[in-house]
Amino acid sequence: MKIQRPIASDEEHQVLQFRPRNPELAPGRRWDLNAQPRQDSSSREPNDLSRYERPRDEPDDFRHRMLANIAAFAFTVALTAIGIWLAMSIADLRRTQDCVLMGRRDCVHITTPAS
Repeated sequence: MKIQRPIASDEEHQVLQFRPRNPELAPGRRWDLNAQPRQDSSSREPNDLSRYERPRDEPDDFRHRMLANIAAFAFTVALTAIGIWLAMSIADLRRTQDCVLMGRRDCVHITTPAS
């Protein structure tokens, strides 16, 4: 089988040179949309997240945070356990119902006390 390839000519492709309107936004420079207008580079602050920090009125309460995390984890474990129990119960009821609908008589397991 012969492979067909598109015919490409040099006239189809053209590379355009990018010329920025603003010399500060020349290629190779990072674009920071939140930065202040450019000033002297020595007076410019480092570009980090410190400008978004807010002073807090009171320090973090790590004990309260850890207790809340433990409570959330316990709640998640309890919900998971209840979900597994519910799924197993529904599966057991379905199995019993299927057995009864087939007309069998020994569907329910009855435990007898040992004498």
